[in-house]
Parts: sequence; C-alpha cells; structure tokens
Amino acid sequence: MSVLTSISGFPRIGRNRELKKIIEAYWKGAASLDDVRHVGRELRAEHWRIEQAAGIDLIPSNDFSLYDQMLDTAILLNVIPARYRRLSFEHPEETLFAMARGYQGERGDVTALPMKKWFTTNYHYLVPEFDDATEVRLNGTKPFDEYEEAKALGIDTKPVLIGPYTFLKLSRDSQARELSIDAGLIDAVAGVYAEVVRRFADLGASWVQFDEPYLVLDKDDEDVRLFKALYTRILPARGDRVRVLLNTYFGNIADVYETVKLLEFDGVGLDLVEGRDANLEAVARHGVAERTTLFAGVVNGRNIWRNDYATSIGLVDALRQVTDRVAVASACSLLHVPFSTKGEEALGDDVLKHFAFAVEKLDEVREIADLVDLDEDAKKASGTLKANQLLFDGSRVARDEAVAARLAALTDDDFVRQPARAERQKLQSKALGLPLLPTTTIGSFPQTKEIRAERARLRKGEISRDDYDAFIKARIDDVIRKQEQIGLDVLVHGEFERNDMVEYFGQHLNGFLFTKNAWVQSYGTRCVKPPIVWSDVSRAEPITVAWSAYAQSKTDKPMKGMLTGPVTILNWSWPREDISNEEQTRQLALAIRDEVVDLQNAGIRIIQIDEAALREKLPLRRSDWHTQYLDWAIPAFRLVHAAVEPTTQIHTHMCYSEFNDIIRDIDAMDADVISFEASRGDLVVLDAIHDAQFETEAGPGVYDIHSPRIPSEQEIEERIGEIIGKMDVEKVWINPDCGLKTRGDAETWPSLEHMVEAAAAVRSRL
Repeated sequence: MSVLTSISGFPRIGRNRELKKIIEAYWKGAASLDDVRHVGRELRAEHWRIEQAAGIDLIPSNDFSLYDQMLDTAILLNVIPARYRRLSFEHPEETLFAMARGYQGERGDVTALPMKKWFTTNYHYLVPEFDDATEVRLNGTKPFDEYEEAKALGIDTKPVLIGPYTFLKLSRDSQARELSIDAGLIDAVAGVYAEVVRRFADLGASWVQFDEPYLVLDKDDEDVRLFKALYTRILPARGDRVRVLLNTYFGNIADVYETVKLLEFDGVGLDLVEGRDANLEAVARHGVAERTTLFAGVVNGRNIWRNDYATSIGLVDALRQVTDRVAVASACSLLHVPFSTKGEEALGDDVLKHFAFAVEKLDEVREIADLVDLDEDAKKASGTLKANQLLFDGSRVARDEAVAARLAALTDDDFVRQPARAERQKLQSKALGLPLLPTTTIGSFPQTKEIRAERARLRKGEISRDDYDAFIKARIDDVIRKQEQIGLDVLVHGEFERNDMVEYFGQHLNGFLFTKNAWVQSYGTRCVKPPIVWSDVSRAEPITVAWSAYAQSKTDKPMKGMLTGPVTILNWSWPREDISNEEQTRQLALAIRDEVVDLQNAGIRIIQIDEAALREKLPLRRSDWHTQYLDWAIPAFRLVHAAVEPTTQIHTHMCYSEFNDIIRDIDAMDADVISFEASRGDLVVLDAIHDAQFETEAGPGVYDIHSPRIPSEQEIEERIGEIIGKMDVEKVWINPDCGLKTRGDAETWPSLEHMVEAAAAVRSRL
C-alpha cells in the first residue's frame, strides 16, 4: 500500500483571481450573488480535480471561503453579534460581508469586526466576537454542502474546520478582551463540533480535519485543560465511523504532545518545517498512540522554493523509526503560496525550476511519498531524486562581495541615532512648527483604474516615459491641492507611481525577481504579489527621491517621504532559504539607509519608513522573541535611520497585529513618530502605551480604511477623546489606520474631511 498523502488546504482565490473579481463586481452592483456562487462552485471543482489528478489521497473541502475561514467558523457556530443580526439581510452572504467590511446603508450603520494577522503570515483573519446575546449552536450547512458537492463530482474529500481550541483562543468579547471561558461555553462549543463529526460520519466521510495552530504557542495549565475538555467531549462522536485528524502548524507542539497522544486522535499533523526538531524529539520521547497516523508536514506551505527531497525523506524516516503509520503532507495550508508556476515562463527555465507554487507542491507531496516507499537501492537510482538534488548543489547564485564588505564594516555606532529622542523631538517641534494634534495620512491615496491603465500602457510601450511622468505629476498636483484644501498638516504625494509598497522597491534594488501572476490572498479580495529575493541585495538607483522632491516643491507644508522598511520588505517577499533572514534584512537596511540619506539631502524633513509587517514574523513562542527575531529586527530599523540629522523627523507605520506585548521593543526602534492600526482593535493598545511610558509620538488610527463606510466627524471626535484620555496630547497624531490605496475617492475625501474637522474641534477645545 502506498504512503498516504494529504494537504491542509489550497488557494481559494483562483488561478487568475476569479473569486476576487466576481466578489468585487458584486460589491459594485455589476454581478449578482448567484454569479458569486457560480464562480465559487467552478473554482472548488477545478481545485479538487487538480488535487485528485496530482494523486493527493486526502483532498480538503471547506478550505474555500468567500472571505475568511475564521469568519466562516464564527457563522457556523452562530457567533454573530447582534448588530449584524439586526441588519436582517435576506442572504447569509450579505451578513458575512457586513461582518467583514462593515455596512452603511438603509438597514443601518455598523463597523466591521476586528481584523488581525493569522499567526506569522501576511494573511488576515476576522476576529470572532461573542456578545451578551450569543447563543452557540450549529448554524448553516456550508461544510456539509461543500463535502457533498465534491462527492457529486466523484471526489471523496477530507472536510477541514478551524478547531474549537484555536477558535476560542482567538475570539474576543464585545470589549475586545480575551474570552472568559466557562464550562457552559466549553459544552456548547464542543457540542457543535461533536454534531459536525456525527454529521460527516452520516455523510460517509472518512476523515475530518480540525486545524489547531494555536497549540504551537506557549500554553499554561489552563490552556491544556481547555484543550482536553473540548476534545474529550468531541472525540466520542466519531465512534468507529469517521477518523479525526488534529492538524497543527507554524511551530511545534512538544509541550502538549503527550496530552495529544493520550487523547488518541486518528491522525496528528506535525509541522516539520518550522517545528521540526522539537516535534521529532517529542515523538521519539513519547511515542505514538496505537490508532494514530502521524502526518509529516514536510512540504513548506509558506515559501516558494523547491523542496529538498533528501531532507524530507530523512524526516519521514525519523518518524518511521517510531511508527509505521506515517503520511506525507504539507506543513500548513497552501493558501499562503501562489497558484501555479505555469504562466511564469518569462523567468526562464534555469530560474523557474527552483520554485514550486501550490500546484507544484501537490506533486512534491506525491513524489516524496513515492520515494519514501522505495528501498535504498531504488532511491539511489531514482531519476526524480537525482534531478531534485541537482537544485541544491550550491551553484544557484554567486555572492556579491561589495555587499558582504559593507556588512562586515558595520560598527555599533551605525545603529545609534544622536542625540537622544527627547532632545530631537524638541528640535523637530521648533523646525516643523506643527499644531497640536497634527493631521496626516499613512501615505497612499486611491489608485484608480485610470492610473493602473497608464502604468500598463507604459509597460507595453504604448506611451513614453515622459508622458507617463507628466501624468503622474498631474495626479500628485491634484492630491496636494485637495490635501491643502481640507487642511491636512503633513502631506503625502499619494504614491501613484507605485504598484505595491514592496514590489516597487524591489524593482529598484539588485537581487530581486518578479512574477507575472503569483498572487496570494492577504485578506478578503485583497491579493499581493510578493517579489522574490534571489541573490544579495543592494540599491541599484535612487528610488523615491525625485518624486518626493517634486511633491515638496509644490507645497509649503511638510511633505513626507514614503519608504518601506527592511523587515517589511523581507517579510512581504519570498525570502531566500540559503542564508539567514537576519543577513537578508541587514542587506535591505543598508539599501534603504542610502535612500533615507538622499531624501534628507533633497530637502525632505519628514521621512516615513513603514514597518507594517514587523510584528508579523515574531516567533510564536515568547522565549524565542529576542534571540530569534527582535535582537536583529529592531537594530535593522535603527540602521536605516541612524545617519539622519536631529531635525529630520522619522516616522514608521504598523498595521493589524498585536502590539501590546512588544510595545517597549517598538519604542526601542527609536523612531520619532509611529502610526498604527487601532480602529478595529477598540484602541486596546493605548493601555499598553500608557503603561510602558511610551516615548515615541504616536498616531493610533482614528478610522478603519478597510471598510467602505464613511465615519462621521462626531465618531472621530469621540475616538480622539479616547486617545488623549490615555496619551500625552502633545505626542498624539491624527491619521487613518492605514494607507488609502484600495479605497475610492468617494469614501476617502469625506472621511479625511471629517477627520480634519474632528481634530480641529478637539484642538480648539484644548
């Protein structure tokens, strides 16, 4: 019998972003809900057939979503706050979109649920909210419908759901606090999951997968008791009719593995990419329950480089020293990688052969399983294995000696800005002359179809560079005029020349490669196309200086220079696997440092260096935070700006992460001002800022730009009141919570007008 193969999930957005396009058409009134449902069915069928053709044994269902799997789970458990129920939509999809995006119309006015990063990925999930009216029960039939949909196509799938432990740990109450979980809530949630297991058993499913990534985080005794309490109630529902796979990823479960073993799941998924050594050690120490199959997560679902088959075979063999019940699997869902390398032929065969996107990773899972089954002589003779090993002979790329020499020459002084921040802030206040509660935006303004069309025309050679530059200058002139008219204090040039905050920088740096269609879902219909770090990085040419200098020449108000920081560039790219992330980040830091100095020399007095993704890659185990990340990520940011004059004000921006627990590390970045997402988190970070005696000036976002609703002036005034109730008013900036690139003019300008008016009203009272 061949080795069992499994994947945790598959990209849902479609080969050519079909899901994004149909949903956005629906939001604009250009498509119906039936159109959305039809495209969803077509995509699910296509994906199941691709997985079946690749030889995957346990093909996932219910990994598809119109927006987010955590949101789907909340709705399945009937965790729908009363404010959304009161909208009384006819169709469940309308309620789902209201929870995800907010709603403003004839039925009412509600903000969206909070949105946060999914562990250490750039995917965002919607935070489930329990309110006083929540009644946990099975609501809807989505997982069962999709299972039967696949069965009608002749494909027996493995239904996948977010597990109850992870769901409860990530949920919040109506005040954005951690849930108080009592026996009644445990019984109710476990009861729904037990019912789900029984329903799938009735439908004839062989396996049901519960994803429990929260198990890889630090746990106390109460967490372990919660996990046990849930599953001791759920597992009896399987009887002998269906098998339950506990799937974990993004790290190791060594500290809870013995408990997992004692519960006797039918399958346990172990991440052998990010949690390799600790997971292997736990299995070797504690063994495996008699009924349990270990799912060896050896194919990386979070990077695009080809799998080293010899390494993966070795990992599977290590598990087989303990048990012969081992399956080959992806380490996590393939949601986090692009669809397929097909269509990327412009990269050339010599480059493309090093990459595996979701479709190609299916083949990797199957090929590893086939190789594992061979005896040693057959393995050595295998053409598949030989071809794979040629990719790892060390000849892929030569090192850049100039970059290496520059890194070697760094000293401690290169990471320290002088004078101290408190003294700089006084000098900057005098030099800039800004009012109390200065207003600004995060950087980008709406990128219209017209702007994207002009960029495409330039790319195709249909217009000249001079014509394109004239077009962009006209857009900059217009946005500066509008900002001045509504009274913003610190302006931005709008970033109309940029396709993406990371890709644009990569295109001006040595060492990067770019794809044509390698899109990955970030949240909802928002997709990103990360560049690839192929070799050593350095700045090829000035990147933003000419546009920023032009914009500053058009206004007497301060114009922010807008840069993306080194940690974010790396975290939102496909990093190399042959050198460390620390080394890659320092290379990037030196490149951006050159840009910072050039901007200052061009007369830009305020420079924002976005580190939106700093928190994103923080290790999930607290004990690893500094040694494996912060001890080099924070200094990398300081390296970027340490060379500027005291009167040059350095800003940074962060979004959609939990900041409270690293607030002192953020302060240690030594920026002068930080703006961050707070509007969807009920400003809970303000307590952390207050308790930490935060020195950096700060702009907690006063409204949510990811929702199409327009906040009122009064609403923003109340937000500002909350902020200055917990922060020194002289250190508060007023801004939206993120860039405005994805919004339309119809929402952007009224919202900013209300923001400026609210700031002025509060300022006048003060």
